[in-house]
Amino acid sequence: MRIRNSLLTLTAFVLLGASTTRAQEQDVIIRGGWRFNTTTGLMVKNTGIVVRGGTFMEVGANLTGRNLSAAKVIDIKDDQYILPGLFDMHGHYNVDLFGKGRVDEEHYIPMIYLANGVTSTWPAGEFDPEGMQKLRESIDAEKQIGPRIFNSGPYFGTAGPGWNKNATPQEVCALVDEWANRGAKRFKAKGINPEQLKALIDCAHRHGLLVSGHLGSGLGNSVNPRDAINMGIDGIEHILGGDILDPNVDAYRGYLNFKVGSPEWNEIVTLFKQHHVVYSPTMTAVRRSTKDLKVFTYWNGYDERKFFTPYVQQVVTANPPYRNSGLMDSLFVVKMKELKPLYDAGIPLVASTDVQSVGTFIAGFNLHRELQTFVEAGIPPAGAIKAATINAARALNVENKLGSIEPGKFADLIVVQGNPLLDIRNTHNVEIVMKAGRVYDPKAMLKSIEGKIGPASADEAPRWMRGKPDVS
Repeated sequence: MRIRNSLLTLTAFVLLGASTTRAQEQDVIIRGGWRFNTTTGLMVKNTGIVVRGGTFMEVGANLTGRNLSAAKVIDIKDDQYILPGLFDMHGHYNVDLFGKGRVDEEHYIPMIYLANGVTSTWPAGEFDPEGMQKLRESIDAEKQIGPRIFNSGPYFGTAGPGWNKNATPQEVCALVDEWANRGAKRFKAKGINPEQLKALIDCAHRHGLLVSGHLGSGLGNSVNPRDAINMGIDGIEHILGGDILDPNVDAYRGYLNFKVGSPEWNEIVTLFKQHHVVYSPTMTAVRRSTKDLKVFTYWNGYDERKFFTPYVQQVVTANPPYRNSGLMDSLFVVKMKELKPLYDAGIPLVASTDVQSVGTFIAGFNLHRELQTFVEAGIPPAGAIKAATINAARALNVENKLGSIEPGKFADLIVVQGNPLLDIRNTHNVEIVMKAGRVYDPKAMLKSIEGKIGPASADEAPRWMRGKPDVS
């Protein structure tokens, strides 16, 4: 890769075209290489992409004879490929370093997301919604580096700290109103009863906002995804639901009896299609607790443990956090069987990880593992990429501005080494990240935060146990 015209000195974070001001100061032109077309699912020769004011002005531009002296020009090699910026549609910012409960980490994980080409995230429930709102505002104001955040606000249900399990529909609506006014875009239900969920969906829709849910079988007054779809929910996390689930059995255990092609399967797939419900399978979240850890390797020289403080690394080495689960082994087998038939049926799938870090594998990197798992399940690489780009943008109702490289959309893209349509693992090889016309050096960004996540000593550890981390 060669960068011409006004070559900038590398900082810890930025390769080209970034300043502390909001307005992009001059055109950025990317030429050469190949560009992913989200409509056809094919790579096309990149004759030129013109970015102005943080927006794609021209795509497929003919640059012959054009005076480019006033622009920053990035020349891409022929073995490099341009993709839209990636989305993680269940992208938590939290860590659980001591097995004492998750806490949102709002300082360095945003940078790790961005360095991995994840330019947009939906956090899918926030343990520190106040802090996550401030993080979004800080990133939007360019006071902090990170991806676009489409806030989910607090968990609606018992998964959220302080949730009132006896909350009335009126109280649920009041909470929706509050967080709608504070900028939340898509709410998350988990551990919610039917009456509360119906209120959440109806009130969110009155604001033009969306709801997705981690739901149950009916056990303990939980809500089967089938019933939530009939209430009008927009997205379902983890499992499809339906009549296969016994309301007297935990949802995950009940799901082990799910058979592709059965009457129960056909019924729930038809319901998803009729209501245009998005499915977030979160394959990585299940796989991390199985014996099948094929995707959980460290690659490109990035052993993710090194981003944690030496103290955390010492704790993790002494007490390895992952434990194999027989239930997750069986659930993973079922979910791997469902993915390709769902893709073939036209169910909108989105890439989503739901993996909080316990001092080993970490947010951002995990999205690439999710795409690899999709392809292992039989989804074509182009379909996996769409799940992390245009499908995700549609699931957030922002497809008119994000999710593909087209004129008029926000200028979010990544450049990877190697064709991901031939080997999806090439999405790992992120060379350039552009967000809103700013171009970042992912390697420099990652290097700058090694050894910084987590407490420096045992004395600081309590602040990382279901409380807000203090890194000041």
